[in-house]
Amino acid sequence: MLKQVFGKVWNKGVYGCGGSRIRACYYVPTSGFHNAQVHCAPRSFFGVEDFVDDNNSRPYTYQKEKKSKNPQKHVSFKQRTIAYLEPFTLDVFISKRFVSASITHRVTCKQVAVAGTNSKDIKAALKSRCDIPACIAIGQILADRAREADVYTASYTPRDRDKFEGKIRAVVQSLIDSGIDVKIYLD
Repeated sequence: MLKQVFGKVWNKGVYGCGGSRIRACYYVPTSGFHNAQVHCAPRSFFGVEDFVDDNNSRPYTYQKEKKSKNPQKHVSFKQRTIAYLEPFTLDVFISKRFVSASITHRVTCKQVAVAGTNSKDIKAALKSRCDIPACIAIGQILADRAREADVYTASYTPRDRDKFEGKIRAVVQSLIDSGIDVKIYLD
């Protein structure tokens, strides 16, 4: 209601002595909170006005810069050159329903050979898509496709949650038996 009264006074003005029209003005102090800047910030979700600073940023929403913990960390020669000395990596993914494996070039990030039990030609030939015989078949097919692309060596590092046993070992062992030299890095 106060807003409407001030709006009417501002638009119509006030008639002073002698019938002359006096224009109302609002006084905004120049020294005070936020240097007398009027902020029309929306109310917060919690019903409390948020503190708005000069660049209109909300409190506690500062983005942290992503910095390494040790900026002068020495990167060894092996870490810098391993991608070029052993350019092909083996990636094996096994879910509850299917198995897939691929050989990727580290430097260009391109997949050289891919095999999976979801593809139509392999799906028809297998009884189950996620058992040990399916893993052995995927390893043999991947080895054939890798040889067509002139890849005879690869390196394999299991993911953090994977253990090198069972189905993963069957895929890697069938690759080795089919003529692909796989170097396995276990931590």
